[in-house]
Amino acid sequence: MTAHTPSTEPFRDPQLPFAKRIDDLLSRLTLQEKTAFLHQFAPAVERLGVAAFRTGQEALHGVAWMGPATVFPQAIGLGATWNPELVRRVGDAVSREVRAMRAKDDRVGLNVWSPTVNLLRHPLWGRNEEGYSEDPRLTSAIATAYTRGLRGEHPTYWRTAPVLKHWLAHNNETDRSTTSSSVRPRVLHEYDLRAFRDTVEAGAVAGVMPAYNLVNGRPNHVSPYLAEHLRTWTEEELLVCSDAGAPSNLVDSEHYFDTHEEATAAALVAGVDSFTDHGTDSSQIIGRVRGALERGLLTEADLDTAVRRQLSVRFRLGEFDPSYDPHDATGEFDTPAHRALALEAAEQAIVLLKNDSVLPLAPGTRIAVVGLLADECKLDWYSGTLLHRSTPLEGLYERFGAERVEFAEGVDRIRLKTSTGAFLHVPVAERAADEVRGAEGALDPALLTGRTDLPVLTTDATGTELALADWGGGVLTLRAPDGRYLSVADDGFLRASADQPGGWIVQETFRLEPHGDGHLLKHLGTGRHVCVSADGVKVADEDPEVFELVVAERGEEAVARAAAAADVVVVVAGNDPYINGRETEDRTTLRLPGQQERLLRAARAANPATVLALVSAYPYAVDPAELPAVLWTAHGGQAAGTALARVLAGDVSPAGRLPQTWYADDADLPGLLDYDVIGARQTYLYFEGTPLFPFGHGLSYASFTYGGLAARVEDEVVRVSFSVSNTGDVTADEVAQLYGRAVDASVPRPRRELLDHRRVTLAPGETAELGFDVPLTAFAFWDVAQDRWRVEPGGYELLAGASSEDVRLRTTVTLDGEPARPRAVLATGLAAAGFDEQRGVAIVDRTKASGDAVTAEGPEPGELVYRACDFGGGAREVTVEVAGEGTVELSLDGGPVLAVLSPAAPTSGPYDYVLLTASIAAAGVHDVRLKLRGPLRLAHVGFSG
Repeated sequence: MTAHTPSTEPFRDPQLPFAKRIDDLLSRLTLQEKTAFLHQFAPAVERLGVAAFRTGQEALHGVAWMGPATVFPQAIGLGATWNPELVRRVGDAVSREVRAMRAKDDRVGLNVWSPTVNLLRHPLWGRNEEGYSEDPRLTSAIATAYTRGLRGEHPTYWRTAPVLKHWLAHNNETDRSTTSSSVRPRVLHEYDLRAFRDTVEAGAVAGVMPAYNLVNGRPNHVSPYLAEHLRTWTEEELLVCSDAGAPSNLVDSEHYFDTHEEATAAALVAGVDSFTDHGTDSSQIIGRVRGALERGLLTEADLDTAVRRQLSVRFRLGEFDPSYDPHDATGEFDTPAHRALALEAAEQAIVLLKNDSVLPLAPGTRIAVVGLLADECKLDWYSGTLLHRSTPLEGLYERFGAERVEFAEGVDRIRLKTSTGAFLHVPVAERAADEVRGAEGALDPALLTGRTDLPVLTTDATGTELALADWGGGVLTLRAPDGRYLSVADDGFLRASADQPGGWIVQETFRLEPHGDGHLLKHLGTGRHVCVSADGVKVADEDPEVFELVVAERGEEAVARAAAAADVVVVVAGNDPYINGRETEDRTTLRLPGQQERLLRAARAANPATVLALVSAYPYAVDPAELPAVLWTAHGGQAAGTALARVLAGDVSPAGRLPQTWYADDADLPGLLDYDVIGARQTYLYFEGTPLFPFGHGLSYASFTYGGLAARVEDEVVRVSFSVSNTGDVTADEVAQLYGRAVDASVPRPRRELLDHRRVTLAPGETAELGFDVPLTAFAFWDVAQDRWRVEPGGYELLAGASSEDVRLRTTVTLDGEPARPRAVLATGLAAAGFDEQRGVAIVDRTKASGDAVTAEGPEPGELVYRACDFGGGAREVTVEVAGEGTVELSLDGGPVLAVLSPAAPTSGPYDYVLLTASIAAAGVHDVRLKLRGPLRLAHVGFSG
């Protein structure tokens, strides 16, 4: 660094407020330097002694991508603990490991991109594992706890700076950068914004990351909600970091802007402060910003605003006050306390879904542990590299003794015979290093490539027996006897080289395609078929080999043998987080993969005492009727196997609770792209069917009774109290849940809605008195007629119990609230997107900068209803603001059409609105009904007397 003189630089004076120091440093930066700061990899300014800085360090459930670190349960598993204090301690441990790792490797960043607060609206979302819950209050409670842990306790200096992902309404991987989530105002305020808002208002959030998708027709990276909502929730400067490649998507895939200069300027003005694009190469973003400045699309003041927000985070992280930074010497890494916490979190995440007295297992039980995940400790895209590893098999060996545990993986043992009669052969890798993917760390693990130092597959007369696992949808993995998976490297050759399937593009998955009397073997990562050539087995675009599958043993046979010899069978089933349901890929069904269903049936047929342990990143639709016990846990990190064994043995009573509804069938699900949780009756809040297992469900080895529910309205809160008693014979945790519902709501309201919860530990015979202060605002809904929150007067039922359906106590309170008022349409008209009900309508962008309009989704007419519109003494004219082509039909209360309005010719573009008028006769209060035909955008409806 170039020498500098601290005495002359106010930005280095720790006695000054951060704001003044930032002003000083900002004033010293040149326009060129400020421009460079806008890229994720901000360069050093040596003349001022300012170091380089990068935004972004993944740490969803442990430090990710940077090599070995403590691996905690997946985020969905942390959500299943329903324990904010535990999750705070996990965040604290993760932040300490971030600091410790950074002290040894400056690639590790302190701007942590975590947690994910997207609500788990749809269980087929590929990234279900990254969220906490389908409920906004539970999500915000867990997210707030995690961010507090990540931030640290110091009032001034932050240990890490958490960034919430992914703003906003993002629950689909299918076409994620081009699809638009249609989010009506009630869903926006009551559901999607709520988890972000509550977490930001708690004060431990440094920023957010916009999502790839569009909301109401407008990309999230130019969302006006960043200014209209996000930045109004806190006085802290929030750093908005783009998602990777998303700035370029504004032009390249979304075609929302014609040039990258326009797109970059629009994103910066909307509130994006740091651009994650083109990896470490900042030249593209710098060039776009310079172009936008030259064209007058940006001013230097716009850059100052963004750079100020970045500097605010850097000052809070203590970068400019190393001698005052209390976290600078943090060195806790892989400590005994962190290992114990990983085990505790894994134990608390386990949910007992069903138990007909087969659990806990009695001492001396002979156990068969079977299934594709029985000897696995799976990681995901946002995991660190394991320092310690515990599989269910290893956990049961340790707890019950290897002599009492039998194992059958359940893979099919096969050989692949070529058309010449030879077999695929895996050569022995002499003295090959036992490498683990990602162990060295990488700023972008998507760039990691497969190994080429191992021998290429060949053919010979006998071949090599391979372990075939079918993960659903015909997606296969093939594993060699030494435990390595067949993989394809950049040179196109097949090798047994991967310790696990993984990577941004998985190179270890295949599909067998029927072809004549045999099969083609398609490699899914490249889309090419496997062929046999003189220089080895490889993938190519031509001359695919036709293989015959020679089966030595079906997995069901091995499972049945092990099951028949055991007292109890534990079938460990679930998913590989890199296959069929992950970032970039949604699931297509709730069903277990076919091979795992067959293994479960084989175990059950051989031994009725079959326990199903689901280890997965999302819910499954399984039939528990003939199973005496079912458990679920997310992929539980480094201590997963030990935790499962301890729960099975009864060393720990399970107390995890489902953070999302488990549906019984695919037919219960709405469309993946239907974001209207109210209209489509989604999540436990609105679902009217019978779930397989309800939100909040989870059993215990103890039993609990509830009593003494009391509630009173006092000041601005409802004070609720009740008792919970352990009537069982073991110490156990209970998760007491408090729900509310409006008794006689005037609009569709949740069937019940989580107001608060408490996880408590009770010894046998112990009673806990629980109290909750529920703010009156918790009973409010977004009144589209008044465009604000409103508490409706009337009765509200309070329900206390062990799940959203297991209600033990009820009482009702009456709230004064604020009466409804009809819409004063003569004064304000109707904002088109402020409807009460709709069918076949999508919300779209009124302009590229702000505002909403509506349009018919498809060829069928779209219908809109606006309740209780007050026309006063009478309206004689209606005016609609429209763009495009088509018609608007207006009627009242389901009566005849009063007006049909249509542009004489299509407008010149989707944002070129015209006003159309027609005569009507309306007086008093009526429901206004509109029907939209054709590709017409409607922004506003006005009435005049």
